[in-house]
Amino acid sequence: MCGIVACRTTDAAGPYLVRALGLLEYRGYDSAGVAIRTAGSATATLRTVTRVDSLGALVKEWSGQPLTGTGIGHTRWATHGAVTEANAHPHRDCTGRISVVHNGIIENADELRQQLVAAGHEFASDVDSEVVCHLVEDALAETDDLHAAVTSMLPRLAGSWALVVMDAATGRLIATADGSPLLVARSARGDFVASDAGAIAEWIDDYRVLHDGDVVELAESVSWMRGGIPTPPPPVIHSTWGGADLSLDHHADFMDKEIDEQPETAARILEHLVPGIADGSLWRSTGVVDFNRVAMIGCGTSLNAGGVIGMVFSRLGGVPFESLVASEAAGPALGSRTVVFAISQSGETADVLRAVDDVGSVSSLIALTNNPHSTLARRADSIVNCFAGREIGVAATKTFVAQVVTGVSYALSALVETGRLSSADALRQVEDMRRIPDLLAQAIAASRQSIPAVVDQVRDATGFLYLGRGSGVVYAAEGALKLKELSYRWAEHYPAGELKHGPLALVEAGTPVVVVDNGDRRLASNIAEVAARGANVIRIGGAGSTVPALGLSMQSPLPGGIESWGPLESVVPMQILARDLALALGRDVDKPRNLAKSVTVE
Repeated sequence: MCGIVACRTTDAAGPYLVRALGLLEYRGYDSAGVAIRTAGSATATLRTVTRVDSLGALVKEWSGQPLTGTGIGHTRWATHGAVTEANAHPHRDCTGRISVVHNGIIENADELRQQLVAAGHEFASDVDSEVVCHLVEDALAETDDLHAAVTSMLPRLAGSWALVVMDAATGRLIATADGSPLLVARSARGDFVASDAGAIAEWIDDYRVLHDGDVVELAESVSWMRGGIPTPPPPVIHSTWGGADLSLDHHADFMDKEIDEQPETAARILEHLVPGIADGSLWRSTGVVDFNRVAMIGCGTSLNAGGVIGMVFSRLGGVPFESLVASEAAGPALGSRTVVFAISQSGETADVLRAVDDVGSVSSLIALTNNPHSTLARRADSIVNCFAGREIGVAATKTFVAQVVTGVSYALSALVETGRLSSADALRQVEDMRRIPDLLAQAIAASRQSIPAVVDQVRDATGFLYLGRGSGVVYAAEGALKLKELSYRWAEHYPAGELKHGPLALVEAGTPVVVVDNGDRRLASNIAEVAARGANVIRIGGAGSTVPALGLSMQSPLPGGIESWGPLESVVPMQILARDLALALGRDVDKPRNLAKSVTVE
């Protein structure tokens, strides 16, 4: 979602800001802008509703006063106000002295705007963020100190924010956060602020993450305060993200690359986690002792991953589980012996964070995330890092596989540790899990060969039906989600047994029906039902299927996933189908419309 960057360097700020904003493009955005202090203590504000490349051109073409090394930048994903240059960040106060970039949402913006307009302020945009500029402007009239002005203004805000405020008159930069991620870093290149470490990783080795309420000034020394009182800075975090992740290698797009990375991702995770499964030590590391129920909280792909993990607890250990859509999870009655898995790739998903606040008394809250330094991780009792590595494409691919493999490993270990699964049975599961990288690799190869013909058949279809039985249902859900995200075609998933209870009315001659064939004997009659009505059945299964991508199609047969919660490899052909269809329709598969990688507003 929205991205923030700021810098205070001895070199020109423009190239740093534009480069960093380009590295934030993967989060999704519809406008971008920078505000750079000039040599005359004024501000050059440049904004665009196209791509960051065009913003870079505007910076290069700047013909006004020389630009200095101090500036702020932003990529915006529209929530309040249309996609226009006026609504793009950074925003300014009435005098042009104060510029602000903001992530999050100011919930009382309308009330504040009315008060500020009544006091004589003039607004240039429709967005909630602009109120901050004018609040700081008023505060500066009382105290001519930027740090004090920002600190005194914050109690008037309701909602969430990551803010960087720049004073053109003095060149001072103030960063503050509450409920939205922000980090600061110092290096030989200068001082940097960003909402995502990847944006500035080329120039830093370490960084510190702001805690809620922190107010930080970037000056000759970086000062940390909270509520006007100096506070010790948070611990230093070593940056492990590198530029190699940005290379496409021989791939046409990042989604293609990340699909191909799934076997290696699974192998790396298994190598790390497998030793702690059968002896229960992996679960012991969470510190959770007693539970009789599990709940999975997530959104989209993460919610689907939670459904897979929950099946392991339920089907192998008899533990009841519940999947909760984060945006609808307010005040669930979970019980004090419930373990809650809050699942979020970024660890910054606003709906998940709000749900976590509302779960009440539970046994333990476990954050399953790809970002162990995220807001979610800081709120959890225990952190489970899914180790997916950097994922640039907005639509999750390898992070789904990573969440499932990691979550299942911890679930199996939990069942052993609590006496619900024997070590011998767990070892048999582990041996099956070791086959996952090969299953994924084989699925990629088979799908690359089979999917192009399928795309030719379904290119003009306007709606798709995805079906599964048993463990296949949640994978059908993930497949339908991918098709919607990337191709902008309607796609719905159902348990195949529900066909006669409504969805069969959608099927007519040529309707694409994608079936996750995990070997459930009941699927044959469901396939016959849709075929009899002229459906174009696309069966993802073993040998003889439309897409022979599951384990049974291998020359040396392997299981089609793990029976209780598989087949994990079925997501591969559905990812490739969604990508290839989207490309055939002229879509941008790395940056689908209206979507963002990190959804930081509800």
